Amino acid sequence: MSNSYFAESALLPSGWARDVLFEVAEDGTIAAATPAAQPAAAERLRGPVIPGMPQLHSHAFQRAMTGLTEKGGPQGDSFWSWRKLMYSFLEDLTPDDVEVIATQLYVEMLRAGYTAVAEFHYLHHDTQGRPYANRAETGDRIVAAAQTAGIALSLLPVFYAHGNFGGAAPMPGQRRFINSLDGYGRILESLAARVHGNPLQRIGAAPHSLRAVMPEELKAVLAAMNRIDPRAPIHIHAAEQQREVEDCVSWSGMRPVAWLLDHAQIDERWCIVHATHMDAVETVSLARSGAVAGLCPTTEGDLGDGFFNAASYLRAGGRMGVGGDSHAAVDPFLELRLFEYGQRLKLERRNVLAFAIGDSLGGHLYRLACSGGAQALGQNIGQLAPGSRADWVVLNGDDPALAEQQGDGLLDAAIFGPARAPVRDVMVGGRWQVRDGVHAQGEASLQRYRAVIRRLLH
Repeated sequence: MSNSYFAESALLPSGWARDVLFEVAEDGTIAAATPAAQPAAAERLRGPVIPGMPQLHSHAFQRAMTGLTEKGGPQGDSFWSWRKLMYSFLEDLTPDDVEVIATQLYVEMLRAGYTAVAEFHYLHHDTQGRPYANRAETGDRIVAAAQTAGIALSLLPVFYAHGNFGGAAPMPGQRRFINSLDGYGRILESLAARVHGNPLQRIGAAPHSLRAVMPEELKAVLAAMNRIDPRAPIHIHAAEQQREVEDCVSWSGMRPVAWLLDHAQIDERWCIVHATHMDAVETVSLARSGAVAGLCPTTEGDLGDGFFNAASYLRAGGRMGVGGDSHAAVDPFLELRLFEYGQRLKLERRNVLAFAIGDSLGGHLYRLACSGGAQALGQNIGQLAPGSRADWVVLNGDDPALAEQQGDGLLDAAIFGPARAPVRDVMVGGRWQVRDGVHAQGEASLQRYRAVIRRLLH
């Protein structure tokens, strides 16, 4: 038994095709994608169809910080002053708050065209830093939020043990993150059992960073994950800030990405988040490793992180995907625009990441991010092909920016044009989650979210 859908235009792995008949199996995967077909009794899709975008790096609770950190400091702000404000903000968050905020964020992601998210989840304990009776309480709330919203989830419980390189003691503001290896292992096992059997959810591991995890702890985290699933995704922050690079060199004599490449057997399972500050050797070596660079342009811009070595990395065959991180924005098209615009500002020229004359830059970036994001999440998504999960986006041809565009011109316009509502409908695992820009849980989620924000702000 299957459901059938007919698209006048769809982006298949082989390129754009006309009159595509999709058959979706009961398990939510694409059974067939046939171009030049007749619609028969299929549901007619109301616009061009593209793969849904995987969102490869999220800290859901930070969605509620919107606008709270945009105040000038006496000596200018930085990532590090922003981090202090973040620590202060989360002191009052309850597990109920975490679930409400994550649900609202995930509804917004779906409406924007994200169909799956990797949640880099490190808010584990209560406001005093004590484990909840259920050690995986807040992780369970993330799972529940994803189920309510209908977004696919790769849940990445974070191991966080130290305040800086070399095993420095954690700061008071980090008390809700800190775990022993035993405590982390119990959280990991509990959440793995929680998502087991759900075709839209899977588990992975996230050693937070070389600042927060010692080398022997990194090995133990990987061993714990491998006992559960030796193919699970592994994500880690690295080289986001210059000070982080300098501190890593002082500790180890090596830059962070170089250290990981030398000591951690980086391969296709890994996502190196940010990787902003790499030298030329690191850039090419990371590209050749098969890992994914997890780029978060709106947050990296918000925090003043710097510019990724995009052109040399992609020319070396590097894989990339996009995430929202602190969710300064919730928009995959904007993330890709800022990724390219950052390179233009850095190099003072246009279309930096279009490597062949006449190639569509928007089409190129969208395909890269779909492929890299799918790899980073460890989910069978990112393309409209038989066997892949039916996660797709129906574009809104009524948005003026997309008017009369075809093929990759649609992606150029959605990313680089003044599009306000490029997404009409969104499907995840064969089920509609957004129709005409409306999510069924949207209004109820927003009311709960407003109540949480009202309490936190007042």
